Amino acid sequence: MKKEPSPYYPIFLNIRGKKCVVVGGGQVALRKVEALLDHGARVELISPELCPELNTLAETREIAVRRKPYQPGDLIGALIVIAATDEHSINLEVVKEASSTGILVNVVDDPRNSDFIVPSCLRRGDITVAVSTAGRSPALARKIRARLEKDLEEEYATLAVLVDEVRMEAKSQGIKVNGDDWQKALDLDLLIGLLKKCDRERARNLLLDNLKALQK
Repeated sequence: MKKEPSPYYPIFLNIRGKKCVVVGGGQVALRKVEALLDHGARVELISPELCPELNTLAETREIAVRRKPYQPGDLIGALIVIAATDEHSINLEVVKEASSTGILVNVVDDPRNSDFIVPSCLRRGDITVAVSTAGRSPALARKIRARLEKDLEEEYATLAVLVDEVRMEAKSQGIKVNGDDWQKALDLDLLIGLLKKCDRERARNLLLDNLKALQK
């Protein structure tokens, strides 16, 4: 039986320094704003009223705020927009403008009117694992993420940096490594065990030796 295609194409989007608009001023909008700031976005908030935490972000100029109701034209120049008001009609107006101008839009708790949905994520340094249920159950996505957090230990953040260093070292030594070689060389249990013991140098040498051995 042919598998039903998912409408959501997994992608990690670089929003650093890009204008991202959030429409709404409550706690839901706050969570969206904080997530955007965590990824370096230039956030503009549109709402006549703000919760205390958003007021603080506005006062410290971490975000730009337009204290007024949303109006068509407010999304000009945005890369993405998140509609986070409790008024369905306003959210749909935001969707209409975004769709007509080619701006990606997310409506909180309304995947049918969204171009993208926000997965439940866990981070370990440069490693990010995103879990999505295609909008069917954010609660389940969070539950799965919580389970994965137990397996993805903090040492994986160090391992990501170490692997990049070894990759550059292998390249400088003229060692040609393909994707399959990396899979064979990355003994995760052993490498993570060494990093837990703070034996970073031994982990680095082990990985490099594994790659070299695969060239013979």
